[in-house]
Amino acid sequence: MANNCRSQAQGILLGLACGDALGRSVEFQRPDRIKRRHGRVTEMLANGTHGQPAGTITDDTEMALCIARSLAEHGAFEPEDIATRFVDWKRSGPFDIGIMTSSALQRIQNGESWDEAGQREWEASMEGSNAGNGSLMRCAPYAIAYRNEPTELVEVSRQSSAITHADPRCQWSCALFNRTLANLLTDVDQPLERVLNEIGSELPGDVRNAVEPVTDARRGEPVDISLENSGYVVTTLQAGLYHGLTAETAEDAIVDAVMMGGDTDTIGAVAGAVTGARFGEDALPERWVTEIDEVEELRQLATSLIERRQ
Repeated sequence: MANNCRSQAQGILLGLACGDALGRSVEFQRPDRIKRRHGRVTEMLANGTHGQPAGTITDDTEMALCIARSLAEHGAFEPEDIATRFVDWKRSGPFDIGIMTSSALQRIQNGESWDEAGQREWEASMEGSNAGNGSLMRCAPYAIAYRNEPTELVEVSRQSSAITHADPRCQWSCALFNRTLANLLTDVDQPLERVLNEIGSELPGDVRNAVEPVTDARRGEPVDISLENSGYVVTTLQAGLYHGLTAETAEDAIVDAVMMGGDTDTIGAVAGAVTGARFGEDALPERWVTEIDEVEELRQLATSLIERRQ
């Protein structure tokens, strides 16, 4: 196992956690308010939106941990086991849980199967509230485990999304995101462009149209990135890829993502996973990493996922 691949895999999970924890304290705030109160958010802050200690992770990392633990234990995607872990996590009373995630998991608690609950919840939801980023934020562990199996990675990413978020925009956002991470892990040139070339025709139009400008930005061309960060999966994907793939440092990628305001923990988490895959764990600020209680488990799980699926 190459040390660089291990560092990148650890970078994915630790970058996700760093972005999540950095963004938590200013979640739902507008960019101008964040700047007015904190300047540029470069340190883990205590209290804030959820009133938690500095370095506290949210549902983004907690649900990613559920997935990573299941993959490490079983060596493959076991959707029923993952759904059970999600339900157990929900029962633990997390301080942050998305509406659609909570509703779909409640359906599973009430006896619906993992592959029916998300679909039924989506069908019962109105446009505008049916394509959140709650599955995108947690899906990065699959990219590590299935990095050398692109077809399977698309399939498991979509199926895992559908446990709570069955909208095609959510499913395909997870697939595109994970394929991009896997390409970074395996040192593919033009990691995002390659994914678009291979599965672009299958993507929902909203997803493809949001992501294609990121490839222009990687060539140095000016692009407009959506400032609407209310939790819509497409804008979260766009912002996370943009900052994760174009920033010159891991710290800049995550801080710039958080400074967009809105759903800052998830935008930060997505950007953090991407920049962690680009630069590796060592590029993440040590002052952030040491604030996160779950850091050693995240490192161990990343290593386990690399070793179990060579």
